[in-house]
Amino acid sequence: MDHHAVVKELFPKGDETILDYICGVLEDEHFEFGEDGEEAYEAIGPFLLDGGCVEDDEGAREACRMLADRLSGKSSKSGPAIRALDSGPVHLASADTKQLLYQEKSAKHLIQTPFGNLPTISDKDRAKIEKKVAKEEAAARAAFEAHKAQADIAARGNVPTIVRNVGGGGCRDLHLENFSVSNGGKDLIEDATLMLAFGRRYGLVGRNGTGKTTLLRALATHEIKGIPDNCQVLHVEQEVVGDDTAVIEAVLACDVERAELLQEEADILAKLHKERKDMMPAGAGPHSEAAAKAQVVADGGPAAAAAAAPGGAGGDAELAARLVKVYQRLEEIDAFGAEARAAMILAGLSFTPDMMKRPTKSFSGGWRMRVALARALFVEPDLLLLDEPTNHLDLHAVLWLEEYLLKWPKTLLVVSHAREFLNSICTDIVHLHSRKLTVYKGDYNTYERTMSERIRNARKAAEAQELKRKHVQSFIDRFRYNANRAALVQSRIKALERMAEVEVIEEDPEYVFNFPDPPDPVSPPIIGFNDVCFNYPGGPTLFKNLNFGLDLTSRFAIVGPNGIGKSTLLGLISGHLEPSTGHISRNPKVRLATFSQHHVDGLDLASTPLQIMMRAYPELKEHEARAHLGQFGINATLAGQSLYTLSGGQKNRVAFAKMTFTKPHILLLDEPSNHLDIDATNALIQGLATFKGGVLMVSHDQYLIEATVDELWMCEQGQVTPFHGTFGEYKQRLKALQKDK
Repeated sequence: MDHHAVVKELFPKGDETILDYICGVLEDEHFEFGEDGEEAYEAIGPFLLDGGCVEDDEGAREACRMLADRLSGKSSKSGPAIRALDSGPVHLASADTKQLLYQEKSAKHLIQTPFGNLPTISDKDRAKIEKKVAKEEAAARAAFEAHKAQADIAARGNVPTIVRNVGGGGCRDLHLENFSVSNGGKDLIEDATLMLAFGRRYGLVGRNGTGKTTLLRALATHEIKGIPDNCQVLHVEQEVVGDDTAVIEAVLACDVERAELLQEEADILAKLHKERKDMMPAGAGPHSEAAAKAQVVADGGPAAAAAAAPGGAGGDAELAARLVKVYQRLEEIDAFGAEARAAMILAGLSFTPDMMKRPTKSFSGGWRMRVALARALFVEPDLLLLDEPTNHLDLHAVLWLEEYLLKWPKTLLVVSHAREFLNSICTDIVHLHSRKLTVYKGDYNTYERTMSERIRNARKAAEAQELKRKHVQSFIDRFRYNANRAALVQSRIKALERMAEVEVIEEDPEYVFNFPDPPDPVSPPIIGFNDVCFNYPGGPTLFKNLNFGLDLTSRFAIVGPNGIGKSTLLGLISGHLEPSTGHISRNPKVRLATFSQHHVDGLDLASTPLQIMMRAYPELKEHEARAHLGQFGINATLAGQSLYTLSGGQKNRVAFAKMTFTKPHILLLDEPSNHLDIDATNALIQGLATFKGGVLMVSHDQYLIEATVDELWMCEQGQVTPFHGTFGEYKQRLKALQKDK
């Protein structure tokens, strides 16, 4: 029976595209209608509703029953699909007479029920299935724990140190030829060539999961041939391990030579003059005495330092001579200016003087990541590799980092998905696509224009080549058997063989972020703040006398330095935090969804995206979970992978899918573009533009903010006030304030 004819007969007004899809489903050889068309309803019922084929859910069920009646060859309301023989089972091997075929000698009660009503699974079999599932989950978790332990070991052992190439100029240009990079048996880069010129600043871009971070790791570990042994490569990937070391000491510890020289100086001074050491005032030590000696060196040179040392004139001449050499080397490496330089870097990354003296273990992971970045900037390696350096920074620190990297004296390779950051610092863009690396001169905007032009030209060249091929092939086909044109035909055949294939640049499929619209409109008031004050127990007051309201048309970004309370304000709006004084009124029908900056911490990295969705929503069916994950770019393959194997951007998309399944009225987004590649950020912008609800965002991504919100709200001095201007004007205001300081 013609499925298309039946479907179009039953649903003459349905959407053509959806009807074609339904026909494809029904024609599948493995498709089953089920009892009363129930399985058909689960497979195509939602599409019947979306395509306007039926009016309601009951209509969809009745339509599936009608399809089952027309297409399955039997009524869906008939008796059992498999019927027992009246005489019971028949042994065909001994059936040599008609009488035996109808003889009632067997128990016909053996087959009494249809397969659709088989008995429920036994407790023993259920236990076996549960044991198997538990075993698979345990294996996945064990693999994750092994991966985590390896990462922790790498983090503990990765303490950068300053390398000084005495007598040489260090590493200059890097020429990397015909190299490949793989991860877990999967080839990410094949037969690539890359030249990194000294003093250039490269931005590495590409979609999530293409292998950008893996490439940085391969460079950092010298796995790629072509990196000289004397080239110091430093990859900022792991946060600093928290311990009792003060922040500024954790940075200064990278200069091992300085620490050894200062220790040697202290030992020599102790030997030369033990009495003076005993009489030193409390609080004095190697650093303070080293500073004093530095001044002596500056005023009178190393000889003056030796003369100033106890015993230098008539004492132990050998120790005094060694002390002179120590001071000379300390002066050469600017040891006495190191602490000031470290403090300057930390201050640029928003550390206050008091914070610099605190132990690293007292800071969160985001702040310890800043310490790791500060150490890398302090070390100043030949090749600095940064992976999403702006993710843990506020706008003040991002602006400072841009200015600092613009003066970077060596080679820089940075992975970033912040368009404005790449435009500010990059001299070149390296594009990782289809397992190949392509270098473009200029900033990100220049790359984008050049890339678009290259794709357009390649497409035109391919089309022209194809027309030429068809023309030549037409001539060959026309005169192939013409003896007078044999020579011409042969020349055309050879010309056709010599035609080179024109490389067509494969374009990535577009990302789609579909934020489901709330089905039930809510009338105002939505959320109202009335004289709200807030402080954490024992802490200072973060907000005082806040008065404002929100509705479903509210779209604003909250800006301000880290620690000012931006995430806290989102917590107050969502209800996760309660005000210290004042009152927050909320419409009980309003659903809020929060995307946290530390959302990955709340996800089980050993589980798959599909498992995360099914556990969060137990009533959810598997095909519904897969469909919802697909709305955020998580395809069937990614949905079955453990979360720790996914890139940061892919984890973000899983979190978006999880938080939006309830169809919220207002989205509260804390740094939503972190780890998302630029294409995914564009898809996020498009999804938010079509979302019919409120959007409140904490972000320092200028492109995202300018494309999605209507207003900026500043957190300053315990107040939240609108900023009347563009984000660019707000940045200029911050730069002016930093210069005034």
